[in-house]
Amino acid sequence: MKALILVGGFGTRLRPLTLKHPKPLVEFANKPMILHQIEALKDIGVTEVVLAINYKPEEMMNFLKDFDTKLDIKITCSQETEPLGTAGPLALARDKLIDDSGEPFFVLNSDVICEYPLKLMIEFHKAHGGEASIMVTKVDEPSKYGVVVMEESTGKVERFVEKPKAFVGNKINAGIYLLNPSVVDRIELRPTSIEKEVFPKIAAENKLYAMALPGFWMDIGHPRDYITGLILYLDSLRKKSPSKLATGPHIVGNVLVDETAEIGEGCLIGPDVAIGPGCVVESGVRLSRCSVMSGVTIKEHACISSSILGWSSTVGQGACVKKTVLGEAVHVKKTSLGEVVYVCDDVYSNGGVVLPGREIESSNLKPESNVRVWD
Repeated sequence: MKALILVGGFGTRLRPLTLKHPKPLVEFANKPMILHQIEALKDIGVTEVVLAINYKPEEMMNFLKDFDTKLDIKITCSQETEPLGTAGPLALARDKLIDDSGEPFFVLNSDVICEYPLKLMIEFHKAHGGEASIMVTKVDEPSKYGVVVMEESTGKVERFVEKPKAFVGNKINAGIYLLNPSVVDRIELRPTSIEKEVFPKIAAENKLYAMALPGFWMDIGHPRDYITGLILYLDSLRKKSPSKLATGPHIVGNVLVDETAEIGEGCLIGPDVAIGPGCVVESGVRLSRCSVMSGVTIKEHACISSSILGWSSTVGQGACVKKTVLGEAVHVKKTSLGEVVYVCDDVYSNGGVVLPGREIESSNLKPESNVRVWD
């Protein structure tokens, strides 16, 4: 069985983390986003994953070249010379996806984090006998999304309604599909939307079915949603694999700490924190609702909340960082070390995005010209 992951473009919503690295390599819960999906696909028997790439393909493949051996799964690249949308990449990768077996293949949006109930989806797809299956998830405010209108008893999709003013349903496309090879025959090699141009036609022929996604779901392509996704992921981990979470008198709620990270005395960590490989958290630090990527140093008595700290960044002694995204190697202090971003001692940052290779020397109580507000 095969799968295609829509790796996508520049990841502008997660800048500055994506200025130097493709978005799927941004760490989420201590591993690159894309590894969560590849591991889930491997677990249900997928033997080959095709990455649809148009931004930094060399870096992506260099990073993943060791994982095809570790995971015993073939990982290949289908490189776009121009952005092809969400359907065009399937046509481009036709020869990689379709073989004589006639088996359906998965398509995943790389921004999606969930429990990946892919085995259930295979069973659902085989049972209904249609041409395509999509996962849908419930939302509280369907008027903000494109809603999938479906028969609740069978899952058969009737139509799609974009941002409905009147209530027509509360389920939206979750960005995970299982498609028969014949779907590729419907797609031209050009920029195409699978949601707007392909699925409505299949639905009109009564061949498209939707499966309600059990468990949590989040598109983590925006900093705010990234943190929400981390909270949901850690809560799911608590229910399914609690032994993976950290414990101790300094831990509050759900916290994930890499075994190579160092935690000082008198810290209060949590709730909803991920601390990556090689991090150093000095004494008296307070962390909550944040992602601390590999190689980060947080000096004593700093306070971090609702923030994402990029690789190898440093937060100074007594600094307070809130609702902020630090790019790679951001150094919060007076001296800048190469491309490190350094938050200086006793600095307060609220609601900002700091570019790679920069330093913060004074408090940011209100966003200024060099800081993008986390909205």
